[in-house]
Amino acid sequence: MKLTENGIMAAMSETLKSAPPRPESPRPESPRSPGGTRSLLFLREEELRLAQDLLYFGYRDFTAGADRILAALEMGRAHHRVLHFVGRAPGIKVGELLAILDITKQSLGRVLQPMIEQGYVHQAPGVTDKRQRLLSLTEQGAALERRLFDAQREWVLRAYREAGPQAVEGFRQVMRGLMGPDARAQFEALERSAAPGRTTPTFSPNPALNPAPRPETRGG
Repeated sequence: MKLTENGIMAAMSETLKSAPPRPESPRPESPRSPGGTRSLLFLREEELRLAQDLLYFGYRDFTAGADRILAALEMGRAHHRVLHFVGRAPGIKVGELLAILDITKQSLGRVLQPMIEQGYVHQAPGVTDKRQRLLSLTEQGAALERRLFDAQREWVLRAYREAGPQAVEGFRQVMRGLMGPDARAQFEALERSAAPGRTTPTFSPNPALNPAPRPETRGG
């Protein structure tokens, strides 16, 4: 039997229609973990070194503007840290500030005492324990702290806007992960002290030493 070209094509078509469907070959899975996130390729050594590079260059440019302001006043980053944490927790005890900065009394004294004498920081005795020294910013200190904050806020705003909400949350998680247990407890205590509705200025890395906020009273 002689088949024309059209006849051959028709026969092939009928054969393909009657053949059982071939199973699809499995597609290569994307490198994702069971939780749906990408595999941990970023844990390779070179990626970790790049993370260190990011921390270095990011911190260098983040601090540059504030450093110029401080240098004009013959101050440095140690003074900035005092201004920042005293401003964040007015009434903070000297011992609590020492715990946050993780430095010796002598090191803090070399920075803090001139700031008190120059009118940037006010020191007062404790309410119940006169041996305690409570620190707060003076009007001059608060104005300087604000200048330093404004010099850095635009860098953070720009980075947050470019990265988007999910990246911001991821950044916060990574930064928390970089903290040791003591630093994380201190940070969380600072979060509590700065929470809306808090009326007491006391800050302590030990949550048990932080009194609960007292309800506001009217007409008082």
